[in-house]
Amino acid sequence: MIRPAEPTDTAAVNELLHELGYPQDDPDATTARLKSWADDPAGAVFVADAGGNLLGLVAVYVEPFIQLPGSSARIVALVVSDRARRQGVATELMGAAESFAVQQGCVRFEVTSSNYRTEAHKFYESRGYVNQAERSSRFLRVAPPQSASGTTV
Repeated sequence: MIRPAEPTDTAAVNELLHELGYPQDDPDATTARLKSWADDPAGAVFVADAGGNLLGLVAVYVEPFIQLPGSSARIVALVVSDRARRQGVATELMGAAESFAVQQGCVRFEVTSSNYRTEAHKFYESRGYVNQAERSSRFLRVAPPQSASGTTV
C-alpha cells in the first residue's frame, strides 16, 4: 500500500535513506523533516507499506515556472529496499508522486540521478524520462554558514 509518510516512520525512513547512500544519525532531525514535508503543500513523501514494513519511499516537490505556465515536479528521492527491488514497488511509488504532481498543476517531471546508478536510469527511461545530460548542466554550491542572527559568517 502506498501512503503518505508519517513521523512515526522515522526509523524505517532512516534505514531506506541509508540504503540510498545517506546515513542518518539523528532520528529527531528526520522526524522534523518528515513533519516539515507533511506541512508543506508543495511537497509529499510517500512510502510503500507492506503490513508495517516499509519497502520504499519517494519524495516529490513542486516548483512553479516563471518562464512558462504550470509547474515542474522534482523527484527529490526514490529508494526501494534491497529486499523489495524488481517487484513493482518503485513503479507504484513513482505513480503516486506523479499523480500528486499532476494534481498540483505540474506539466513536467524531473529527476536527478548519480551517473553510477545505471539501473535507476533504465527505470526512469522506461517511464518516459529522457536523459538531458548532454543538453544542460547542473551546478551546485554549498551555502555559506549563517550566524544565529541570520547573517553570513
